[in-house]
Amino acid sequence: MAGGHMKYRTLSRKSSHRQALLKNLVTSLFEHESICTTWHKAKEAQRLAEKLITLGKRNTEASKRSAHSKVFRPLQTVPRLFGPLRERYADRAGGYTRVSLLEPVKEDQARSALLELVDGPRDMRFAMTARTLARLREKGQEINDITANNIRKVTRFREDGENALEEMVQKFEKLAAEGDKGATKVEQKKVYPESTLGR
Repeated sequence: MAGGHMKYRTLSRKSSHRQALLKNLVTSLFEHESICTTWHKAKEAQRLAEKLITLGKRNTEASKRSAHSKVFRPLQTVPRLFGPLRERYADRAGGYTRVSLLEPVKEDQARSALLELVDGPRDMRFAMTARTLARLREKGQEINDITANNIRKVTRFREDGENALEEMVQKFEKLAAEGDKGATKVEQKKVYPESTLGR
């Protein structure tokens, strides 16, 4: 229908180029757990990644054949999709990925975004929640509603989530303590007279 609402973003590419781009993004996501790209590419790759993880959870021959056709390097990616990722998201009904808006690197660059798999080793929200808890403990403040909600979100589906969060908080507390000790031992830089700089 002319002038109708598009059901997907064309990303200013023809169909074959768009599909190749999304295959590449999703393959990189499954290999590295998180990727940085533009906002629109991240949202389209998120749709495909969610569908592929759902195929992995079905774990049938038909779903494996379908997954083989939707990724690059299927011999490396599909076993990971039908193995560790399927086990990680077995209890989760959806929402396997997260897109976070980032600051563009340059002024004229498009909006950047971080696309990541949730409950993984590189989960940004998990690390930010742990850092917030470490800061609140250092200042002796109580946990507010937003932080409590984030704690519930990051530990809900993660295996042994509360203990993993506590370990991460202790790491941040240790880093903060080492940073304070290092700040007192900083040596003064030698300042040269301005007359010697031009020589």
